[in-house]
Order: sequence, then structure tokens, then C-alpha cells
Amino acid sequence: MSAWGDIVDDTYAEAFRSIYAEVLITARDRKWVDHACQAVTGHASSSIFCECEAGIDRYVGPGGDESFATPDGRPGAIVQFHVPRFKKDRERLLERVLLHRISQNVLTSPTASCFNLLETDSYFKLGRKLAFFGDKYQFRDERYGRKIWIVPIMGGEFMIDRRFGFKDGVMGGNLWFFADSVDASLAAAELGVEALDQIPGVIAPFPGGIAGSGSKAGSSYPFLFASTNHPYCPTLRSTLGGHSQVSEGVNSIMEIIINGRDLKTVCRATQAVIKATVDSPGLSRISAGNYGGRLGKSFVYLHPEHQPAE
Repeated sequence: MSAWGDIVDDTYAEAFRSIYAEVLITARDRKWVDHACQAVTGHASSSIFCECEAGIDRYVGPGGDESFATPDGRPGAIVQFHVPRFKKDRERLLERVLLHRISQNVLTSPTASCFNLLETDSYFKLGRKLAFFGDKYQFRDERYGRKIWIVPIMGGEFMIDRRFGFKDGVMGGNLWFFADSVDASLAAAELGVEALDQIPGVIAPFPGGIAGSGSKAGSSYPFLFASTNHPYCPTLRSTLGGHSQVSEGVNSIMEIIINGRDLKTVCRATQAVIKATVDSPGLSRISAGNYGGRLGKSFVYLHPEHQPAE
């Protein structure tokens, strides 16, 4: 018997590989860090209809994880941007995502600066490209021991690292929370997001970290390649009859999607979320979505004894 008992299904979440970038956004105070991060991660919940999946990993510097010192000594947040590895021209897509989002949403945010966190052999010359906004008044400099571009702006200066690295990551780890009411399933998922926030290296890209509309591959409509996961819709239980996967007493299912640096980190986050939610009131079952290996080959087992050693 697993340590998780009967409430946690003996199954796995089927994750898949990504390429991702990890950036640090700093600003004068937490208020302006939040504004920049909310803007730069907007419309980035799901790669189904978004260019990327993005979210805040954690807050660092003053008022956050102070063991992580920001280069300029100001409050900051680490943000991840993921693109599925199976996407055509994935590297070009990730570079475009970073250039568009940082130029439109970080450069424009008062007092913000942007730094690279991945020192890799593969990188984008992102700072140089964004610096063209300076209209020939931009210049290279060295500050805080980093090679950076400075862009004069009406609010002062915008500072950005010259190079931004990228590497392989993992997308699509997931957990489903079956409960007797919307309030109960949402409360369990909220506890899960709080636990996830304590694990460095992962993000939950959906609004508030939670998806209320889990999807399946394919649709009855030929122009859609994803649609509502109807076997798991509680309101369709009587309509679907024996084809419904929702047992009596379950009236809501919420989902957390977990992306991260690597499979080991996503597995650690998954276990932390389960531990935080397993005793949540009204919760009858914790499960996950998988597709028999058709989507990805990175399996995140809910019962930790099944997870292979790294």
C-alpha cells in the first residue's frame, strides 16, 4: 500500500519535453515586479492556443527568497517561458516569445530590469535586439559584473543582459482534484498551488495556477485539435451514462499543470502538492491525465515508489 492510501490513484501524469528560458525581472519594489510579471506572463496558460506557457517560479531578493541575491539588490521574480520541443522551429519561436514579451511588457514597466539566469552554450542575443529601441542611443556597459545593454527611456534607463540562454525542460505534469463541490475542489487546488510555490524550479501557468477546464486531444469539430474532456465533466454524468468517468458524489474537478526545469524537479513538486492536498475536506480522489505515452515520454508517477531513480 502506498503511503498516499486509497485517495491517490496509482497512475502517472504524462509530461513532455520543452525548451525553456529562465529570466529574472527586478524593479523598485514588489508592486512593480508584480506589474511586470503579470504583463509578461499574460496569455501564456496553454500551448494549445498560446505561443508559450509562462509563469512565476518564485520571488527573490528583498521580500522574497533572500538566499537568492539579485544583481542590483532589488526585489525580483524568476519567470520561466516554455515552448514544447515538438513545435516546428521551436528555438525561433522561443526567441520571438522572449523578444516580444520582454520588449512590450518589461521594457515598458516602470523601473524594471531584466537578467538572464541560464548560462548555456546555446543562447539568444536578446539584449542586442531589444536595444535597437534605443534608436542609436543605446550602449553596452558592464554593471554588477555583467555585460549588459542600456536603453535610454523616458522613465530613466532600461537594463537588460546581452545574452539569454535556453535548455531542455519539462511541460505537462498535472494533478486532478475530484471533490463534492466547486468550493472543495478549488480549495484543494489552491492548497496545491501554495505548496508548489515553495518548490524552486517549477511554474503553474494557468490563472492562479489552476485550470478549471481540462482538455482532451481532438474534437468533434475538425477545426479544433483540443476540446473539453467530456468524460470528466460532472454535469455530463447522466448524459454519458457508462462512458462517464465521474463517480457519484463528485461535482467538480480542478487541475494543476506543472512545468519545470527537469523531470526530477516536476516529480518533487508533484509530491509536495499531493502531500498538501490529500486531506483536504470534500476531496475524494487525486488523479492525473495520461495518454498511454502518445503525448510525451516523461512520466510523473503519483505514487513515489514507482518513480524511477534519476
